[in-house]
Amino acid sequence: MSGEGVVEDEAVRAAWDAYRVLEKRTSAEERRQAQQRVEAAVAAYGREEVSRGTVFLVGVLTGYLIAEQAGSAERLDPLGDLIPGVIRKLPTFELADPAQVPMVTGVLMAAAMGMDTVAWRDRFGQIPPEEALVHGFVLWLLADLFDSLSGRPGGIDRMMREAFVSMAADSG
Repeated sequence: MSGEGVVEDEAVRAAWDAYRVLEKRTSAEERRQAQQRVEAAVAAYGREEVSRGTVFLVGVLTGYLIAEQAGSAERLDPLGDLIPGVIRKLPTFELADPAQVPMVTGVLMAAAMGMDTVAWRDRFGQIPPEEALVHGFVLWLLADLFDSLSGRPGGIDRMMREAFVSMAADSG
C-alpha cells in the first residue's frame, strides 16, 4: 500500500481500465488491452492498490460531478440526489453485495464533503474483493451519470484517457 491517500499511478490507470472492461462502448480489442493492463497492475502492485485506485477515481468523479453542477439551475444535490441515486442503482448489478453498500456510501459521502476518499477508506483497513467490486460498479455509475448529464456518450472515458496520456508524458 502506498502512503496515506496516495495511490500508484498505474493502479489508478488499472482502475479506469477495469471500468473500460465493464463499459459496453469499449471495443473488443481495447477491452482485451485494458484487461491486460489491469492484470499487469495487479501483478505489480497488488489487488489492494488497484482497489484503492478505484476509490480514488470514485472521489475524483464525484467531486467533478459536484463541481460541474455548481451554479446550474438543475444542479445535483450531492446528499439528496447524487449519492442516493447511485446507491439506488447498485442492485442492477447482480454481483453487487448489499453488505458492501455502507462502505461505498461512506466513500461517496467523503467525496461529497471534499475529503480524500483514499485516506478516508484506508482508516478501515484493506478493501475486501467483494467491496472492491462494488466500488467498480459505483465508478461505472458515476461515469454513466457524467456522460448522461453532459450529453456526450463516452465523454468521460475520452477525458480520462487523455489525462492518462498526459500523465505518462509528464512522467516520461
